[in-house]
Amino acid sequence: MEIRSTTEQDRGIFVDTLHAAFARFPETPAEDGGGLWWSALELDRGLLALDPDGRPIGTAAAYSFELTLPGGAVVPAPGISAVGVVPTHRRRGVLTAMMRHQLAELRERGEFLSVLLASEASIYGRFGYGPATYTQRLTVPRHRAALTAPRAGGTGTGSIEVLKRAECGGLLEEVYDRYRRAQPGALSRPHRWWALGAGQPPVARAPRYVAVHRDADGVPDGYASYWLDEPDTLTVDEVIAADDAVHSALAACLLGHDLVSEVVFKHSPPEHPLRWQLVDFNAGQLGKSTDWLWVRILDVPRALTSRGWLGDGELVLDVDDPFLKERGRHLLTVRDGKPDCVPTDREPDLSLDVRDLGAIYLGGTSPTTLVRAGHIRAHRPDAAALADALFRAERPPHCLHWF
Repeated sequence: MEIRSTTEQDRGIFVDTLHAAFARFPETPAEDGGGLWWSALELDRGLLALDPDGRPIGTAAAYSFELTLPGGAVVPAPGISAVGVVPTHRRRGVLTAMMRHQLAELRERGEFLSVLLASEASIYGRFGYGPATYTQRLTVPRHRAALTAPRAGGTGTGSIEVLKRAECGGLLEEVYDRYRRAQPGALSRPHRWWALGAGQPPVARAPRYVAVHRDADGVPDGYASYWLDEPDTLTVDEVIAADDAVHSALAACLLGHDLVSEVVFKHSPPEHPLRWQLVDFNAGQLGKSTDWLWVRILDVPRALTSRGWLGDGELVLDVDDPFLKERGRHLLTVRDGKPDCVPTDREPDLSLDVRDLGAIYLGGTSPTTLVRAGHIRAHRPDAAALADALFRAERPPHCLHWF
């Protein structure tokens, strides 16, 4: 088997092989080539696996994203996608070989982490990825959708207008970019994604209404993309807001929509306050909660010193990376919010797999949860509690971008 990098000339064979792996047929492209999820593929970052006769049998790709870390740092984060093996060659080590090849390439490019969305949660843990952000569906019946006034006082100012997706131009791109730079766990949406209409709505060009919020000076600072999914169900793709007051204003607009029986928010962040803003707390029904962004750490010291920390302390982390056959013991020291991470031979406070480090890295999974699950080993009684305090983020990480 051969694994080689792809170029733009391989686009057709890459797309055909990928679709064959999932028994699907490529959609018909628009005249300008846009509107397809795979139109944003970066073929200079793709891989093609070939059998001994030169026939394509597997694909893997990477997108050039940026990831916002706790503390506000924005770092390069290749987004792994378009991974597939044709049915005739599964369970022969093709996927494992591509993943190993890809991780080596990422390191050669100087990247210290990668991310992906897992189509099957049982696959990518063995390659060192851990689930780091989560999202959930929130359904609110229209007749129970009344919102209560904030008891602490204070309301947002601004206005909302409803536009069609086609009328928004670069507005959505600008508002999203400001939002993702302040939201831990959020990924960038490169301009070419918006220009090509690649991905899911509202990036894709499917018909949508967009409620746009503007501040007191008329500057757009939030939006909600929605459509009538069922005959009487208003489905919200995403709500992007500069702050909670803007989110509340957009939610009130959506929940007040006439002639619908329920409003469904497809991607509600964990611990979001919207349920608490309802007069009837039980009106907000949480539906499917699922993993979203998975993180793979490739350089432990760089990863730990790149993110922000809300507390001070010391932890010795013994990190095992069985897929890459590596193991390292690291002393993480945070003083006045400034981290340092160096090799050490001190006894560990926590022993963990690299997938567990990826899971806790953005603050969306607590170390204590993985200790209780039997995945992380705490070597002293207060180690998990200290790790919880150190690894937490200023707010729960959340990722909306699909790739």
